Amino acid sequence: MNLGTYLKTTATEVDRALDRFLPKARTAPATIHQAMRYSVFAGGKRLRPIFCLAAAEACGGDPANALPPACAVELMHTYSLVHDDLPAMDDDDLRRGRPTCHKVYGEGIAVLCGDALLTEAFLVLAQTPPTARYSTRDHVSELALTGGSRHLIGGQVMDLEGEGKSLTKAQLVKIHRAKTAALLTASLRLGAMTANAAPARLDALTAFGQALGLAFQVIDDILDVTQTTEILGKTAGKDQAVEKSTYPAILGLDASRREAARLTRAAMAALDPFKGKAARLREIADHLLRREF
Repeated sequence: MNLGTYLKTTATEVDRALDRFLPKARTAPATIHQAMRYSVFAGGKRLRPIFCLAAAEACGGDPANALPPACAVELMHTYSLVHDDLPAMDDDDLRRGRPTCHKVYGEGIAVLCGDALLTEAFLVLAQTPPTARYSTRDHVSELALTGGSRHLIGGQVMDLEGEGKSLTKAQLVKIHRAKTAALLTASLRLGAMTANAAPARLDALTAFGQALGLAFQVIDDILDVTQTTEILGKTAGKDQAVEKSTYPAILGLDASRREAARLTRAAMAALDPFKGKAARLREIADHLLRREF
């Protein structure tokens, strides 16, 4: 199966699982469940769940066992977007090519929608089959640590506090290691854990995820200043408008592109212990480096 077909097929499989896991739109109170579904099924690429399933395969596991954590990371990711878009945070009106949750349902429902999606993520994650090495507790601890104040939320705090300030590259890396790379890395680790992966393989996937997550953010920053709102599906130039430090602002465009390439090389090298079994992970990483939106 070529990469394009794999990405499309796997994203469809994840969407079907998400549809099964989430409460139906008519479940009372309907407004919150409609808002949750509006946000989840807004056309995302499903990169994190795809990485979760691909990591399970790379470690010799059954991708079907990785569907609960794959959906859980997507629910956590979507919750973070709903909250990031709020007026009190990034104040964005457009996400994935359509109005953000708070523009459609109001700020109060958007806050509750994010809360509900985060809670639902752990309900879904709890359905992950345990293995000899990893229990349900291990899976829950992995995602909770990733989504908490030391990583995902902490990254958003540092991001908010950095607006209007001239940050160093080291400070920017610290933000994005927490805000972007942590959840991508957890996606890989959770997938591997469903395959009962040995600790050495988890370490390799951790190094891969951290390097790739930073590369993904560098490219995101580049696209924010080189592409249009119509192409991106979200407001272009927003970071510059709020005086947020980005890789192009600190390093310049050419140096940012070189940084993305360097990080991607580091990510690829981290997969060497897998030999040919990580071919799909390499393909996806290469695809991300070349993306234009």
